[in-house]
Amino acid sequence: MITVRYFAAAAEAAGVPAETLDVATVGELRAAMLAAHGDGLARVLARCSLLASGTRVSDDGTVLAEGITVDVLPPFAGG
Repeated sequence: MITVRYFAAAAEAAGVPAETLDVATVGELRAAMLAAHGDGLARVLARCSLLASGTRVSDDGTVLAEGITVDVLPPFAGG
């Protein structure tokens, strides 16, 4: 199981701040998030970074270790 934490616009689009998903790769994670939360999250997810234990992951083939936390971070505006 993978813990997913959503931040800012990603949390709003998902409707939850966090959830646990049973996936093995980044590609499976993306598919599971989209299946659970639909087009609203799809629009936001296209602009998000995924951080697995603090390290950016983007290749759908990347294997995620059991029990890892993945943060879904949309771009933030600075000021």
